[in-house]
Amino acid sequence: MKNALLDYSKNFAIKIDILCDNLSVNKGLSNTLFQLKKSSSSIFANISEAQYPQSLPDMLSKFKIARKECVESESWLTLLFERNHIQEKEFRELRNLAGRIKRLLISSCITIENKLPQ
Repeated sequence: MKNALLDYSKNFAIKIDILCDNLSVNKGLSNTLFQLKKSSSSIFANISEAQYPQSLPDMLSKFKIARKECVESESWLTLLFERNHIQEKEFRELRNLAGRIKRLLISSCITIENKLPQ
């Protein structure tokens, strides 16, 4: 069974990893690249963990963390773009992928919250 959220998050983490490796020659970016790699890989890790949750609240927690990490990743990408370290085409592609993941996470969180007892 295909899992779009898991596939998108893995693809995003790989693309960010490659981007950061390509930019790593610029020593002034080391903290920004570290933070971006960390947040993007956290998205994938939390979505992966949510595939085998201990409970619905556990799954919800993992998805909310991944959603938060999407916002952080978008922020680091914006910083790199506005400092002219990445081209607009690459920025838009990565930001759009992060946005797609975030929208799926928002929808998933709403679905889970609706299943939880009030």
